[in-house]
Amino acid sequence: MTFSKYFRLSSYATILCGALALAISGGMSAYLFIAFLVLLGTAWWLEETRWQLSERTGLFVVLLSLPLFYLDWKYQLSVNTAREKFGVGVLAPLILFLSVVKLLQAKADRDWVFLYLISFFEILLAAGLSLSPLFLLTLALYMLSALSTIIAFEIKKARRHVKVAETRLLVAPDAKVVSNRKLRARQKYNESRRLPYVAAVLLLLIFILAIPLFFIAPRYGASAFTRTDSGLAGFIGFSDTVTLGDIGRLQQNDKVVMRVRVEGAPEAAERQRNLRWRGVALDLFTGRGWRKSTNVSSYAQANVERGFFQLGTTEGLHRLTTQIFFLEPIDSPVLFAASRAIALQGALPYVRQDVEGALSTRTHDLSRITYKVYSDTVEPDENLLRRDVRPIPSEASRYLQLPRALDPRISELARRWIAQDGARNRYDAARAIESHLRSDFHYTLDLKAGGLDPLADFLFRVREGHCEYFSTAMAVMLRTQGIATRVVNGFQTGTYNDAADAYTVTQRDAHSWVEVYFPDTDAWVTFDPTPAAGLAVSANARGLQARLKTYMEALELFWIQYVVAYDRQEQRSIASSMRRSLTSSQAMWTRFIDNLRASLEGFFKQDASNAMHRNFSRAKIPSLGLLTAVAFSSFLLLLRRVRRLGVRDAFRFFWQAEKQQRSVTVDFYERMTKALATHGIMRDGAQTPLEFAATTKWPEALRITRAYNRVRFGAEQLSAPEIAEIENWLSRLEKETGDKR
Repeated sequence: MTFSKYFRLSSYATILCGALALAISGGMSAYLFIAFLVLLGTAWWLEETRWQLSERTGLFVVLLSLPLFYLDWKYQLSVNTAREKFGVGVLAPLILFLSVVKLLQAKADRDWVFLYLISFFEILLAAGLSLSPLFLLTLALYMLSALSTIIAFEIKKARRHVKVAETRLLVAPDAKVVSNRKLRARQKYNESRRLPYVAAVLLLLIFILAIPLFFIAPRYGASAFTRTDSGLAGFIGFSDTVTLGDIGRLQQNDKVVMRVRVEGAPEAAERQRNLRWRGVALDLFTGRGWRKSTNVSSYAQANVERGFFQLGTTEGLHRLTTQIFFLEPIDSPVLFAASRAIALQGALPYVRQDVEGALSTRTHDLSRITYKVYSDTVEPDENLLRRDVRPIPSEASRYLQLPRALDPRISELARRWIAQDGARNRYDAARAIESHLRSDFHYTLDLKAGGLDPLADFLFRVREGHCEYFSTAMAVMLRTQGIATRVVNGFQTGTYNDAADAYTVTQRDAHSWVEVYFPDTDAWVTFDPTPAAGLAVSANARGLQARLKTYMEALELFWIQYVVAYDRQEQRSIASSMRRSLTSSQAMWTRFIDNLRASLEGFFKQDASNAMHRNFSRAKIPSLGLLTAVAFSSFLLLLRRVRRLGVRDAFRFFWQAEKQQRSVTVDFYERMTKALATHGIMRDGAQTPLEFAATTKWPEALRITRAYNRVRFGAEQLSAPEIAEIENWLSRLEKETGDKR
């Protein structure tokens, strides 16, 4: 391949990558992209032939086509094209047409530069449209071809003004200059491979230099989140007024709504627990649907620096479940969370919480949003709820509201079910109705119930429906028995992706359930009367195709978290993880050095007559050689650090490492409490650390607690023997814990 042919190939690849990025991001239709490919191939075939357009002809064609694009712009306005699609729909055909005209004509240097600029503009446009990790692949291909093209373009220009021999570093002379056939073949081979390698090395260097800047600089604003579609349009079921059947229509779509990562649940069984993502809660039943009886809401005040919104309080941090939501663009301001949200953290302008506990923010129909929620998911004990006989307070009377024309058979059916199960309290009555609805009725997405009273039609004629009918039936039936209820619309947990360690929630996971009020504990408790057929089961994907899809979803979540939605909050999280890893590694090396020093001290304290026999035996000599090699390597690393940083900076580094050792030592106390907990010894929240240690009857626990108080509150530093003693006892205790398991 000659240099001139390589230059054309690289240039065409750059132009193709720009159009491909725009097609993948949704900036052009598949038909338009196929037409562009055909014309691109035609232009390649016509290169350096007499059939190429002249510059004057190309300009005439462009001027002649401008009225057509003006008419297309007017047409887009007349048909009310969506605003997020309007600009792209007009620009994409225009820039592709200009590229094709330039490709079909005889090209000077300025024409190639024009084509490169158009391809770069296409990449910028695609970056504003794309949320898919596939854009990263096309961007990498574009950068590789663009670097190769720029190098070849500069060499092409330089060869006009320099001797042939001066270009041999990157490109051999053209084949026609060489007369020897073998040398000519070798030069062709070198020409075809040298420049791609140079471009790849440059791309790698740029990538290495860009990674630190990428993670140092968080993304701001919503422009990076903009996409070509309008998100989840028609997102019904999450407003102040909901009609029976809305959730069923939402469930007939597999479009992704959000991805949720649950933290603090290391065991698989813990991940699979039945969490629900709460959206809106409705208290007023109209007979054909639900709505809010009051619009009273409050704004949560946020910490400006951290974007932390305080929503409530909890009895203990152990009750909290942490969720990270990656919410797709939806035409609703609703924010989803597990029940009883205590706090929310995210780059949001405001967070509003209504009297039913539902959360909302600005409408985000064109942008993804990411936020973290802390929820108190612990519900009161069943026995405590069964003892609740306190009357419903007057301020909660709206949760007993019923329409005047309610079918009397509904109340009679509720009393019959409760009597059959022998329920004598609110909790058992709720469980009785929940059980009968689950077992006596069937789940379907077909909207069969209707008429003037769809609830009565569902209970007494159709006897099948989707989750919204089941939750409405239970809430209304309990209200007829004087039990306060409300209906909640949200989503089920979703499908767990083990590669991403997150749940993928689609519109098909939309769900409706019931919350029952217990005044004695002032708690809303969740009940779900929907049959098992309507409850999606989260399962890991099986089969090659399913696993590939799982990995693609994991890649997309990574792209969202660390590229699209990367902000200061994520930046702090990465920095904290790096600090923990550094601290852990430092603690490991500290223990290793302490053990090494103890071994050497024991070695040199032994009797000299026995040392010649024992310590220099065949078993000891390899160990001593290994220790010597480790010590020598450590000394070389120390010299290298001093040489690189200087004496002052090196000592500053070790001083900071010594300072961080305090926090490592304090971690011993947490290890002790975890190990004791596995033996059934747990600390009461009202006990001080010393009181707890005294009750354990373990002298070592008392010594560790005193050491913890010295370091934590006295700003002291433990000696190496103390650290070694604590580590030895903890290792034995943890080993006993492992054997017990």
